[in-house]
Amino acid sequence: MREKIVAFQGEAGAYSEAAAYEHFGKEIKTLPCKSFDKLFEAVSEGKAMRGIAPIENSLAGSIHRNYDLLLRNQLHITGEHHLRVSHCLMALPGVRLEEIERVYSHPQALAQCEESLRKLNLPGIVAGDTAGSARALKEENDHRSAAIASRLAAKVYGLTILQENMEDDPANYTRFLALSPEQYGQENTDDLSYKTSIVFSLENKPGSLFKALSIFALREIDLTKIESRPLAGKPWEYLFYIDFIGHQDRKPADAALNHLREIAPFIRVFGSYPREEKDW
Repeated sequence: MREKIVAFQGEAGAYSEAAAYEHFGKEIKTLPCKSFDKLFEAVSEGKAMRGIAPIENSLAGSIHRNYDLLLRNQLHITGEHHLRVSHCLMALPGVRLEEIERVYSHPQALAQCEESLRKLNLPGIVAGDTAGSARALKEENDHRSAAIASRLAAKVYGLTILQENMEDDPANYTRFLALSPEQYGQENTDDLSYKTSIVFSLENKPGSLFKALSIFALREIDLTKIESRPLAGKPWEYLFYIDFIGHQDRKPADAALNHLREIAPFIRVFGSYPREEKDW
């Protein structure tokens, strides 16, 4: 059996790698990529069978770069995964919390743990990423510093977790998209158990966006996400990315897409895939 390789952006121990294991299973082999561009490239060129890319965070918002890369690459969305982002404060084995003088991590992680760090009276020092700060801590054998990263990073680099749940807001989730060079058929289940992601353009004239959205509203199709991105080469014109509940091959979604094609100069369906529903 061919080994399933899943590409992700970041270093070993990154939250994206944790999402890959949760979504695809512990038996996969992961492929770290230095950038989101390299992630998409690895999947497109067959270096990895699948990819997993963050698309939005419940606190920080959308990751615009990955919307642009979805458009530039001919990949399909085959699934989604919501990762609970739980930041851990970690240090070298044997180091006690009262010995720590500073904490390294990605600026977004530091911002999300600002109140927790204030209570501990520890200054945050900006690093390239969360897993990278954990790796540097181990490589430099720094007994006076700590890192904020994932539980997986602590395991990968042999660090001790001094405190869990460092994030100030526990409602911290990142939504990831599973990517594949091929679109796979779905099981014959209830249409509401699927989500479809598309992108389209519209003529720049009054009422065009209203008409496009009305196509879904009139069919009572639930839109779960709307994002606009600049249309390259056409200043002040936009592409619209939409996620909606339903499968592209089933009513009423198929009728809505056919109707949208009548008014949209450009439309592309990234894929229909099983929804991941959680009790928030």
